[in-house]
Formats: sequence, C-alpha cells, structure tokens
Amino acid sequence: MNALKKTPLHDAHVRLGAKMVEFGGWEMPIQYSSITEEHHAVRNGVGLFDVSHMGEVIITGEESEKFINYLITNDVKLLRDNEIQYAMMCYENGGVVDDLLVYRKGVNHYLLIINAGNIKKDLDWIHQVAEETEMDINISNESPITAEVALQGPDAQKLLQEHIDIDLSQMSFFTYADKINLFGADCLISRTGYTGEDGFEIYTDNDSIENIWEKLLESGAKYNIMPCGLGARDTLRFEANLPLYGHELSEDISPLEAGYGFCVKLDKEDFKGKSALKSQKENGLKRKIVGFELIDKGIARADYTVTNELGQEIGHVTTGYKSPTLDKALGLALISSDYAGIDNEIHIQIRNKTLKARVVSRKFLNKNYKK
Repeated sequence: MNALKKTPLHDAHVRLGAKMVEFGGWEMPIQYSSITEEHHAVRNGVGLFDVSHMGEVIITGEESEKFINYLITNDVKLLRDNEIQYAMMCYENGGVVDDLLVYRKGVNHYLLIINAGNIKKDLDWIHQVAEETEMDINISNESPITAEVALQGPDAQKLLQEHIDIDLSQMSFFTYADKINLFGADCLISRTGYTGEDGFEIYTDNDSIENIWEKLLESGAKYNIMPCGLGARDTLRFEANLPLYGHELSEDISPLEAGYGFCVKLDKEDFKGKSALKSQKENGLKRKIVGFELIDKGIARADYTVTNELGQEIGHVTTGYKSPTLDKALGLALISSDYAGIDNEIHIQIRNKTLKARVVSRKFLNKNYKK
C-alpha cells in the first residue's frame, strides 16, 4: 500500500490536535474542534482551510487557448486576464473527467486547478488530448511545488486586507491578483472558494505556506477565526449546492445531469464530449440531480437507494447531511427525471427502513459571494 501524501502544513495540523484521515491519497485534517463549530465559524465569521492537496497545472504555448477550449466544456475565450472560469473536462461519452477552475494569465498562459484525488488521472487525460490534437502547447504540473490555503467567511476580506497592499473591495468574485506580498511571501490570491461564502484562496510555495497559516490564525483571533477541516468543507459546499467529484459528478454522471449546463457551451467549436452532451440535451435528460428534504426522521447518506411509492429503484443519494445552518435533514440525489419535479414524494432506503422525502430546490441557502 502506498504511503499517504502529506501537505506542507501536516505538522501544523498535528500540533493543533486535528483528527487526520485519508482523502484522495492524502492525509488530511477532517476536523480540529467539531465539524459543526467549524461550519458555523465560516458562515458567521472566518475559517481557514489547508487545500494544498489540490492540483495546479500550467498550460502555455501558441495554441494554449485553442487547446483548453477543446479540453473543457466552457468557453475560455470569454475570459480576460486575471479572470477565472468554472468548467468540466469530459470524456467522449459526456461523463466527467474532473471539474476545474481555469485562471487566465494571458492569451497563451493558463493555470488549471484540479481536484486532489484526480491529479494523476487528469494529467494523463490532458497529455492524451495534447497528443491527439498535436497542438503547440506546454504542460507543466506545478502541484508538487504549490501550496494553498482558503480563507473563507464574511470576515475574510477584513482580515486579509490588514496584511496586503491591494484594495480587496475592488476584487470581484472569480478574479485574482498575482505577485502579492503576504507576510513576505509571493502569492497569487483569488476571490474564490468552496463554501458559498465570500473568501479567498491563497497560492504560494511550499516553504512559505506555514508562516502564512500561522500568521492568519494569529491575526485572525480577533475575528474568532477557526482552522477548518474537510468535514466542514463538505457540509459548507453541500449547503451551497456545489458538487463533489465522485458524488454529484463522475465518469458516469454528465454535467447536464448534474445541473451544470451553464458551464457547457454547446454553441462553441468542438470539444471533448460535445456530441454526447448535445445528444443528451436534444433527447431530454433521463435522470437529474435533485435536492430533497426528509419528511421522516433520519439522515440520508451517499449511495443510499431512492425508490418511488411502489418500492421501485429510481436512483441514489449522492450527498446527505443534517444541515448545520438550516437544521434540516437534506440531501442531493441522482434520480429518474420522471420523479424530479419540486414537491414530488420520493423514498430513501436507510438500512432496513423506508423514509419519506420530498424533492426541493437545490438552493438550500443563498450564496454570499462578492458581486
């Protein structure tokens, strides 16, 4: 068995008494105090996450814009310098290789942020597509030399502004600033996150990240900052209706089935998976990801079977929690489109019980992003 990879902040987590778990081949903190406390810290104040396990890939070269547009579902031509775009890489059958962020540094210079558990698979796919197209590009995996923390919550701007020279009030959501000095380190800072709250993701080199982590925790004490683990990261993203690869998205679940048609530009030139996705849209989706609220007492978990009133299987739960913010048992499920209407009654099979639930809007709460 391969040893788990560790981020440059591993020792800092251990010193803080974090409960460490395996995630995507990495040893990561799932919680420091409690998942609920950390969740509320981000919703109401500010929290700090280690996300150094994420992957970073640089694409440069004369045909980099053309290549990325063939690689992803969104239209990279819509981006200007210092802007960011959410997109998917798809297989020919429309299934998802990964969801990712595209940072435009220049017309021939892009940074791709990919999921930690998918780094090798994604890189293999990017290289495969590059070989197929024979375009003039260079691919550089920066993941081993890049560290990242996420500062998230309504107090994130106030805290970060105390330590940098640029005016953060002028930075809108899904934009970034590069070569920013933060505690003596050279950083890329983007107004992005995975929580549904305002916040920033801070990229720097491995040697500088621990000082940034410690200084943010120290100076954020007046805002009651909390270090946050993967547990709160998951409950926060779930409430904000943000997908997790392997749950709401996978090689078997397309972006359209998952409800992310906004980042699938079927009217642009050819891209990987376009034909399959176009066919899905034209023929109507057979299944969809829906939100649901349990009527009966219980909590639905990922992979629990969903049935109709006759007990026939119609899908499965992709994520389920008792929402810390709303205090309701909510979930997301991939089910037959025939049952996907709002207020439809569905049934969740939890161990040996059948619990009633109703389909609800996936907008469990409003996102508080900076406009």
